[in-house]
Amino acid sequence: MRIGIDLGGSKIEILAIDREGRELTRRRVPTPRDDYHDVIRTMRDLVLEAEGQLGRRGSVGVAIPGTISPFTGLVKNANATRLNGHPLDKDLAAALTRAVRVANDANCFVLSEATDGAAAGKDVVFGIIAGTGVGGGVCVGGRVLTGAHAIAGEWGHNSLPRPSLDEVRDAPHCYCGRRGCIEAWCSGPALAAQYAAGAGRHADASEIARLAGQGDRVAAPLFEAFIDRFARAIAGVVNILDPDAIVLGGGLSNIDALYRELPKRVENHAFSAQAPSLIVRNRHGDSSGVRGAAWLWPKDRDP
Repeated sequence: MRIGIDLGGSKIEILAIDREGRELTRRRVPTPRDDYHDVIRTMRDLVLEAEGQLGRRGSVGVAIPGTISPFTGLVKNANATRLNGHPLDKDLAAALTRAVRVANDANCFVLSEATDGAAAGKDVVFGIIAGTGVGGGVCVGGRVLTGAHAIAGEWGHNSLPRPSLDEVRDAPHCYCGRRGCIEAWCSGPALAAQYAAGAGRHADASEIARLAGQGDRVAAPLFEAFIDRFARAIAGVVNILDPDAIVLGGGLSNIDALYRELPKRVENHAFSAQAPSLIVRNRHGDSSGVRGAAWLWPKDRDP
């Protein structure tokens, strides 16, 4: 049995699956707001309760909105800031008296989709989470590629490739402190802000895509520019990884036009592409993070 935990800023979800990926039990509780040690105790109790319910012991993997620094062994870059600066994997392992594996939630997303999701059976998979931000993860041969600094797949903080003169001049600020990041151009809030500036009212990314399909005078050119920028950004990944599949997740993954438009445009921007990249919608949706956490203990190795 494999147990996955998706540790978020507002909720903790636990899922137990068998070796074939079938769900055995699932539960969701609020994340303790103030005390880090309460977070560890809550995860411990969820694991022990699930094991008591099912009558067996399992491996434990955890998806977090940050990463474990390979240099300090402490959580870094977590937007749930109370986790930062703590050895979460070691603390939870001590509480459960067993080894625990911890990975970034975007890495868990791509691992889930590469294991038994939309990219099952593919060797090199790039997972994109595009919504409030733009993040990603890489899975090769069924295993997550973490990298020397634990930032593999963080393509959202690369600069937008091949910017026009207008894009250089108008490059938006990113929260990371730079200007012109892919995330600052291609996230849902970025697209919404561009529309609000032109239309004088708010609309989310899905509504903007719908309006663009109807020929709206503001939405149509904005969405056309968004698709082109997104394609340029993905083509940069294709030139480096040449993935067998690209899986989209996050709120923007629900926009149908992406699957029609992106493959041919990515092919046009990539270096010597001979066929459109396989770009697919995720299979497991919001469950990909917790499923990927469980699959941090891979199929070919019993926990």
